[in-house]
Amino acid sequence: MKLGINTVLFKQYTLREAMAAAKRAGYDGVELSAIEGMCEHLLLDAWQDQAEDIHTMAQEFGLELLSMEVASLDETRLAKAFAAAQAIGIPIVNVGPGGASDDAESLRLSIETLTERARCAAAYGVILCTKAHVGAAIYNTSTTLRAMEAISDASFGIDMDPSHIHRAGEAPERVLQAVISRVRHVHIRDCKGPGPAPGAPELQACGRGDIDLYGYFEALAAAGYRGPVCLEVIGPEQDMTDAMAIAAESYGYMNACLKRLGAR
Repeated sequence: MKLGINTVLFKQYTLREAMAAAKRAGYDGVELSAIEGMCEHLLLDAWQDQAEDIHTMAQEFGLELLSMEVASLDETRLAKAFAAAQAIGIPIVNVGPGGASDDAESLRLSIETLTERARCAAAYGVILCTKAHVGAAIYNTSTTLRAMEAISDASFGIDMDPSHIHRAGEAPERVLQAVISRVRHVHIRDCKGPGPAPGAPELQACGRGDIDLYGYFEALAAAGYRGPVCLEVIGPEQDMTDAMAIAAESYGYMNACLKRLGAR
């Protein structure tokens, strides 16, 4: 498995600083944050101006461009994201499912929108991934399976984030098998308590919370998953010292788990 880090953890710093930090912490690659209103290390309205610099930085730091997080399902914004991903060489674009939990019509509309966006992604040769998300129409294993059954396009995949599954009251390591056939990306962080929020950033560091992340990695390895696993830590801005502590601690934990499991 490839270990990456979402640059949102370094949102008060430049993309160059975020990539340098990812390299120092040991990661194989990065997920570029293009989340409007939170962290736009990749500016989708001007991605052409950044493309060459992103390639140069990735080569300089020896980092793979594993994925991009857009979050939004906005059609215009995602079209720009897919074009940028195709040109820059980013294989996966991650979004949230939108909608509201336990609302049949909201789930129907979410699946319909994801189907349309996945077809657009296919035209650019990239994969659109979504994850079960607290409070959204797709929020647990059963609603994830509904989406999987409805969207057969190869350009659609699941971003299996154990922290959201944990907060839905399920054990991620136990339910992974049900969705692994369509998992193309993993967002990962730990979670202290049942939620709905994942806790302070430092408690999202892998190994600090209540999720059985070793068991989750064991299930991933047993299923033969070899895609990206990207740390995604959200919350208040962190200074570089604190962000590096979270990044390095999480990398060390994940790398040790995967080595023990023979997955690295």
